[in-house]
Parts: sequence; C-alpha cells; structure tokens
Amino acid sequence: MKIVLQHIQKRDWLFLLLSLIFIVSQIWLDLRIPEYMSEITRLIQTPGSELSTILTSGFYMLLCAFGSMGAAIFTGFFIAKIAVGVSMRLRGSLFDKTLDFSMAEMNQFSTASLITRCTNDVTQVQMLVAMGLQTFIKAPILAVWAIMKISSSASAWTITTAITVVIIVIILSCAIAIVYPKTIRLQKLTDQLNRITREHLTGLRVIRAYNAEPFQTQNFEDANATLTNTNLAINRTMAFLTPVLTSVSSGLSLAIYAVGAFLIQDAIGPDKLTLFSDMIVMSSYAMQVVFSFIMLVFTFIMLPRAMVSLRRITEVLSTTSSIVNGTETEGTIPGTIEFRNVTFAYPDAEEAVIENISFTANKGETVAFIGATGSGKTTLLQMIPRFYDATAGQVLIDGIDVKDFDIHALRNRMSYITQKSTLFSGTITDNIAYGDNGISDISSESIIRAAHISQAKDFIEQKEGTYDAHVAQGGSNFSGGQKQRLSIARAIARDPQIYLFDDSFSALDYKTDKVLRQALREVAQDATMLIVAQRIGTIRNADKIIVLEDGKAVGIGTHDQLMATCPVYQEIALSQLSQEELN
Repeated sequence: MKIVLQHIQKRDWLFLLLSLIFIVSQIWLDLRIPEYMSEITRLIQTPGSELSTILTSGFYMLLCAFGSMGAAIFTGFFIAKIAVGVSMRLRGSLFDKTLDFSMAEMNQFSTASLITRCTNDVTQVQMLVAMGLQTFIKAPILAVWAIMKISSSASAWTITTAITVVIIVIILSCAIAIVYPKTIRLQKLTDQLNRITREHLTGLRVIRAYNAEPFQTQNFEDANATLTNTNLAINRTMAFLTPVLTSVSSGLSLAIYAVGAFLIQDAIGPDKLTLFSDMIVMSSYAMQVVFSFIMLVFTFIMLPRAMVSLRRITEVLSTTSSIVNGTETEGTIPGTIEFRNVTFAYPDAEEAVIENISFTANKGETVAFIGATGSGKTTLLQMIPRFYDATAGQVLIDGIDVKDFDIHALRNRMSYITQKSTLFSGTITDNIAYGDNGISDISSESIIRAAHISQAKDFIEQKEGTYDAHVAQGGSNFSGGQKQRLSIARAIARDPQIYLFDDSFSALDYKTDKVLRQALREVAQDATMLIVAQRIGTIRNADKIIVLEDGKAVGIGTHDQLMATCPVYQEIALSQLSQEELN
C-alpha cells in the first residue's frame, strides 16, 4: 500500500477527511433509527400515547434515513475522486517509468505484461481504493459502535453477537486463504492471454500464409479455458460467502429473538415492554454489525486480486534502471565516436556478445559494420545512444564517456534508424516531424527537404492528402521500403551530428539505396555516419569498414584493404558479387 500512499496528493487527504466526517455522520444517523423504532414501539403499546408524539418520532426517523442517504452520496463522491486520481497518477508513473527503462529492463518485463500492469492492474487497484476506503473506514466504526450499543443491554445479546462475529471472521479468513494463490495465477494467465492475442494480431499475415489458424485458435482456446476455470474457481468461492453470511445473519436474528423471548418470559410487569423494545433495537444493531462484515466481504472479493495487481505495479515502479543519467551536455571533440576496448554481455548471459572492440569514427566519416547474423553489429550500435551500457571498456562521444552524458543531450546529437521501421498512427507530417523530439510544428520546408533526401517525396505526393495522408498504426498501409524511407526522413529532419543506420537500407532496391546515400552524403558532409549493413554495395564506399565475427573485430579498413587482407570479408563479398563486379 506504500505505493498507493505515495500517489495520494494533499487534496486527496482533504477529501478523505471530508469522507470520514460524512461516514461518521452516516453511522450516527443509521444507529439513531433503531432508537426511534424502539420509541415508536413503546408509544404504540403504551395506553394513552398521543398520535402527534408517534408521528414526531416517525418524522425524525425519516429525517435520519434521508440524512444517511445524503451522507452516503457525498462520501461516494469524495472517495471516487480519490480513487480516480490515484489510478491516473499510478498509470502515469508506470508509463514514465517504462520510458526510463533501458533495453535490459524492457526485456525483464514482457510487453504484454507491461500493458496488463498499466491497464488491468491499475483498474483493480482503483476499484479497491473506491470500495475499500469506504468499507475499511465505515465497517470497523459501525461494528464497534453497534457492539457498544449492544453491550449496554443484556450480556446474553452481547455474547450472541460476539460469537457470530468470530464465526464470520473465520469464514472470511478461510475464503481469502483459498482465493489468494489462485488470484496470483489469474494475473499471470491474463498476461499469457494478452501475449497470445498480441501475437495473433501482429502476426496475422504469417498465420494466414502458413494456414496456421487452427493451431493459433487452439493456443488461444487453451489459454482462455485455463483463465476461465481459474476465474470460476475464485468466483465460486466468493459466491459461497453470500449465502453463508446470509444464513449467519438470519441465525443471529433468530438467536437474539430467542434470547429475548426467555428474558421477556422471566420479566415482571412493565419490564416486559422495555425488554421487547430493547430486543427490536438489539436486533437492528446486530444487523448493522453483520452488515458491516458483509460490506467487508465485497471488498475481500476484490482484495486478493487487487493486492496481486498492486504487487505487480510495485515491481515495475521499484525497478531501478541500469542506465544512470549523467550531467555533461557539451563535448570537447564534436562529432567523434570512439570505442575503447569495449566488451558487452547481456544480463545473466554466460558469454560476451562483443569482446574488446576498439575503433574511432571522426567527424564527417562513414564507418560501416558487416558480419554474420549474431556477430554483435546491432548491439554495438545500441551502446552509442545508451540502450545498453558497456560491460567493460568505454564508449566516447565528442571525447566524453557516454555514461557521463545527460541522456537527453546525448540522444539529441544523433538519429537512430532501427532494423524494423516503426511508424506511429497519425499523418506523414507527424511521423517525419517526430524526428524533432516529437514536436509537430517543424516547418513544412524541413519536412519536404527530408522527404526529398530520403527518396520518399515521389510516393508521398502520389497519395491522397500528400503529407497529410493517414498513417495507420505501425504503418501497416505502407510497404516495407516506404516505411524505411519515412524512417530515414524522420532521422534527417532532426539534422543530427551522428547518424546510426541499423540495416536501414535492406528493404530498398539498389538504385534507391545508392541515390539516397549520395543525397544524404551531400547534405550531411559534417555528420558522422555509422552503418550496419548486410550488402557490400551499401558499404563499399565507407571510409572505414569493421568486420565482425562472433563479437570480435577480425578486420578494419577500406573495401580494397579488406579484400586484400580479410578472408571473412572476402567470403562475404564473393557470396554477393562476382569477381568482375568487385573489380
């Protein structure tokens, strides 16, 4: 609950204080009603009682009922404000926390799980706060106050009520002990169902291409059936509580009337009428005690699942990012990138992905990386914007270790184009302008210029709406090559000091690839470019080519130098181009 308390603001504490005042008022009014009932009963059975006196008592009783209703409405209003505010801030904290995560933390929590934690888990906590605050404040006060009222009368009624309370507590404890483990499993099953659904939606084309619909349907049905059965087991247990507590409530009423009958039978004269009135009042008070526990039951139905959700939210919020922000904003050697004996291993991995890599990319140079799949090319590139930090050695930008840089200042220096092109729902303008830190008021001239350099201008202007044309979620209404060119346009719009191309030309034909790189080189002569590629044609004109094999640099030089000295590079080159083409 510490996390919830941290997200309660000063205004919420004021709302909570007002809610407490209204709850106490409501309880006082509710407990006054049986007293008026007792008085009316006594007046009716007393000869000579005036009708006006009876009606006056009835009026006050009705006034208490309406006052209790009004207090309940105000209590619900203030508690709802608290619950919605807490859930909004929790959701915002989770979103902000994931933005600060490095790739290591993102891999620790699956995407499906993070989505569930930001939506379903926060909703569970909101429901608990909305109902729990009222219940946990009102039920104990109501129960204690009603028991005090009962204890002021015959001890037999007090003992009867106390025994009933003990029975209710035992029943609730057993129910929670049964339900809680199942609730933990339920949240994991919800994550699994979200994962399968997400895979189904994102991989729909592959599923259809391989006629795998029956297999995918079976996966979903298995996960759905398991989730349903777990839900049913929880709901059956909780549904069992209602008739049990109703039976206990009826038994308490019967016991109070049975005790009252013995007391009235042994009473003498006027005491019989007094005991009869007390019995009616005690019965109402006992029902208030049982009602307070029934309110707790409804909260306890949600409590196990909400507590699991709260624990899962706390796991995310308490996770410390492995990327610690620095303070430096300006370097001493603008536009340079240097790797000094860099080694990197993924968390809990036995072997390093990159071992003892050293090179320097000076301002205005193009440095390319090539090697077999899994040789560490992408990982090496991802250490520059600090998606990962080096396990050993140093990565320096402008002469400063990237770990000493302010992260925003570091990333503002560069444009990173990923292997898988990512577009956001909106317009083409929105996606290109995203390169300027997501600001959408970038000039139209800059957007057109970026589109022209990236060779995206022609297909953009052929679309209805041109630069205001709609982009579906994930860019599903664009081809792979179009998405790559828009991603490159987004990078150009930033006008960075450093370009990081992670196999970003793979979906382009050779002609477009060549024209795009020539146009980019002309307008970004002072920018440093690092290119990961699989095609020799893309990198053969680079100032420096680094050949990677099993995470190690086995060759560094120009195309001609590597063709003469590096067998691994020769093998790659000859597998793509003939000797005549290479010559």
